Amino acid sequence: MTIQSAPRPASAGDLAQLRIDRDAAPRRRWIPWAVLIALAAIAAAVYPSARAYVDERRAPEVEIAHARQPAAAMPGGSADLPVLVATGYVIARKSSDVGVKAGGRLGMVAFEEGTRVRKGQLIAQIENADIAAQLEAARRGVAEADAQLAQAAASRDEDVRNLERQRALAKSGIATTATLTAADSTAQVSNARVTSAEMAIASARARVRVAEEALENTNVRAPFDGVVIKKRAEVGEDVSPFGVQGAANREGGAIATIADLRELEVQTEVSENNVAKLAPGMPADVTLQAYQGQLFKGRVRDIFPSADRAKSIVEVRVSILSPDARVKPEMTASVVFQEPHAPAGSGQASDAARQARRSQPVVLIPKRAVAGEVGPGGQAVVWVVSGATASRRAVTLGTDRIDQVEVQSGVAPGDAVILNPPPTLTDHGRVRVK
Repeated sequence: MTIQSAPRPASAGDLAQLRIDRDAAPRRRWIPWAVLIALAAIAAAVYPSARAYVDERRAPEVEIAHARQPAAAMPGGSADLPVLVATGYVIARKSSDVGVKAGGRLGMVAFEEGTRVRKGQLIAQIENADIAAQLEAARRGVAEADAQLAQAAASRDEDVRNLERQRALAKSGIATTATLTAADSTAQVSNARVTSAEMAIASARARVRVAEEALENTNVRAPFDGVVIKKRAEVGEDVSPFGVQGAANREGGAIATIADLRELEVQTEVSENNVAKLAPGMPADVTLQAYQGQLFKGRVRDIFPSADRAKSIVEVRVSILSPDARVKPEMTASVVFQEPHAPAGSGQASDAARQARRSQPVVLIPKRAVAGEVGPGGQAVVWVVSGATASRRAVTLGTDRIDQVEVQSGVAPGDAVILNPPPTLTDHGRVRVK
């Protein structure tokens, strides 16, 4: 059984707490409203920026390029319009693998890589003591033949005089016919001996020339003015002429490669589908892989008359007009073939049309900027960025220029066009530029 206690009587302190204090400050009931109003004001101020930030983050990210007029972008560049690009290697128009005419051991080498040589200069020599001895023997043989000729001539002169005496005596009736006949035979034999001695001299002199040629064949001379670009043999090596098979013939008989570095050109290959765009004498810009910031003026020297059926290509040679010391054979090069200006006063219709077209400003844009869709009237479409807004614009396209295309209308130089336009673009919509 629970026993409940009696309620405690209120004390004086409890009654005092229930009394209204009329001197206390009134409660601030407006503060929550002020906070709400402040928050609303802040939200109103921040909302546009936040909305713009969200819109910007949702906007597609694009890559742009600027429409331009063709000009010389690098030192020495051409202002002509590009029509084709190809790659190849720098070669010397005049280059020769120099070898020996006679096999043997190299006794002298007078060059190194980079040595400048003149035409006919002695640059190497085969050991030739034996051939020099043969030449000396041949020369002495000529001297011996000369002496024999002199002896035979003296004998002949004596026999001729004796014949004349016998004829005189025979007229006087002193000499007999037999004596006269014997003197005549002796004179004829002497003449034959002189002729034989003369032939012996000619033969000895021919042997001298053979020995001299053999000795000269041991010399290696520069075929033209140039620079040694490769050394292939050293003193003491056994070398063989071209075409001779042997263990010593490691380089095919060549001991050096000489090139005329004053005439350099690019050897390149062009597809059969594009070779019709080229012509001899067409200007070109040459760029070396080692010096990307420098252009060298070039000109098409030769388009080979035959093609490679296996590769479907045609070889083209492009002369470098003003090469310097930086241009070296076997360097990798890129060639941009340029459309030449029409000759002044040309009466051909094609030249006149080209001249009329070239008189108008040409604007180029990358092909990647042209959208796949086509606008009204068969015009292509590009997207132009102004600020952070993309606008859809119809353009009239002209001639293809490698990875670029001419724009005849719709885009001005300096306009920023979007490359590879994404499908999410909207006209006058926001974009983010990379």
